[in-house]
Amino acid sequence: MTTRSWQDWSCTVRVVVGQDETVPEATMDEAVATVRELMADVDGAVSRFREDSELEAVNDGAPRLLPVGALTLTLVEAALEAAERTDGAVDPTVGGHVASWGYDADIAAVRAAAPTRHVRPVAAPPADWRRVVVDHQLRRIGVARGLRLDLGATAKAWTADEAARRVAAHHGAPTLVEIGGDVAVAGSTVAPWRVRVAETAEGPGEVIGLTHGGLATSSTVARRWRTDIGEAHHVVDPRTGAPADGDIRTASVWAPTCVLANTYSTASLIWGDSAAARLESAGLSARLVDQGGAVHRVGSWPVGERVA
Repeated sequence: MTTRSWQDWSCTVRVVVGQDETVPEATMDEAVATVRELMADVDGAVSRFREDSELEAVNDGAPRLLPVGALTLTLVEAALEAAERTDGAVDPTVGGHVASWGYDADIAAVRAAAPTRHVRPVAAPPADWRRVVVDHQLRRIGVARGLRLDLGATAKAWTADEAARRVAAHHGAPTLVEIGGDVAVAGSTVAPWRVRVAETAEGPGEVIGLTHGGLATSSTVARRWRTDIGEAHHVVDPRTGAPADGDIRTASVWAPTCVLANTYSTASLIWGDSAAARLESAGLSARLVDQGGAVHRVGSWPVGERVA
């Protein structure tokens, strides 16, 4: 196998092609270019940190329906499907609430801006994904006045899924793509992929085998910053408009796709003590870490090889 990695979207991006053979450098160059191009397209379509993205045009134009490209339409539909699957626990209309807690730029900029961030009163109405309108025929999207879309819970995972699929299909080789803890694999494998699962990139974790589908880890531990009323993190509870404070601080979920895995890992942080039962009901396997640091395995999640 051959691996390339770099930094983008405030996280590590990793592409691995092949398993029992060394892949030519030219092949890896093409694979990396495929992933970078897709990430750039997604960023231009739905980044809430870019004034020129189509998503921000929709947000700023609310409640009007505005024309969007096929990629934006696909990504918004994926986010709405996640909301429906989780009964609104993963809601893409929390964008205004996330920004009100200080997460209004790249996380590095948020942390560097000042020792604390001022939390502004939230004037936006409660998050409600049902107030997003998608006009498929004319390819237009609109959101209710006062709400703003944020596709952070699904767009990165969708990108990992699609990137792995494109690289594997083009090169006819098993492929793994990881974008900041969102892992997708595609192509026929000769052995399970060894994937490290941990709360933070530097912290202890475990290694498990992944043969197909996607794996995602969502956590309230890593993306944190200080505000004038205390620490905050990026996972906002749609019911309160504030950072989630449930019993689960980190959730790693395996699912048939990375989008599904991230949907349910994010929802687990909102569901808290009911997460295990909900995941089992959905037939999913997961590794949950509670606020005390205890690990709880759900479904057929294996006991992995511990790593520092």
